[in-house]
Amino acid sequence: MKLYLLKNGVNPRRVRIFLAEKRVRLGTDVPVEEFDMDENRGHKQPAYLAKNPMGTLPALELDDGTTIAESVAICRYFEEMITEPVLMGRGALGAATVEMWNRRMELELLLPTIDVFVHTHPFWVGKRPQIADWGTARRAHLIDRMKWLDGELQQRPFIAGETYSIADITAQVALVTARGALKLTIPDDHAHLARWYAAVSGRPSARA
Repeated sequence: MKLYLLKNGVNPRRVRIFLAEKRVRLGTDVPVEEFDMDENRGHKQPAYLAKNPMGTLPALELDDGTTIAESVAICRYFEEMITEPVLMGRGALGAATVEMWNRRMELELLLPTIDVFVHTHPFWVGKRPQIADWGTARRAHLIDRMKWLDGELQQRPFIAGETYSIADITAQVALVTARGALKLTIPDDHAHLARWYAAVSGRPSARA
């Protein structure tokens, strides 16, 4: 088994945190090969594309040569292999609820954060086409969704309910990226979102 990651990658960080919560030690329990966006770009080379033609990261290569790409799919694999702690919902309703909220966190927080980064940040100049107006619109959307999530978190301690889940990981990574890359922090009047953010940031896995 080998896990392929991208240094400082957003989606690879989701997998890092998930595995840290499962107490999987990267590099010890699971070998890791990490690529760099600027230096080796190994994820765009033929050897890696033969494993994952999409050229995306993360990807998990199993011992029989099977490759699982997409961060949530990789997390699902480990959720089935390591059943505790439960991070993707317990039982039919629990699993569906976490799936619903994780998808919302992807669509309403993570994707807008990535869009703002790609379309407005100097790092992407010359690497991808940038549409500044789209980046500006997505930033406004992200700010609005932070306010919405603050209201939701008035009702419960974590995104999908009473316990920490992959939905929290997705939102956590989105807001960490927004804070670091976009200089967009949680507004002072979003007390519930700030309380949640402090709680998830204080978990040992947050440093994965």
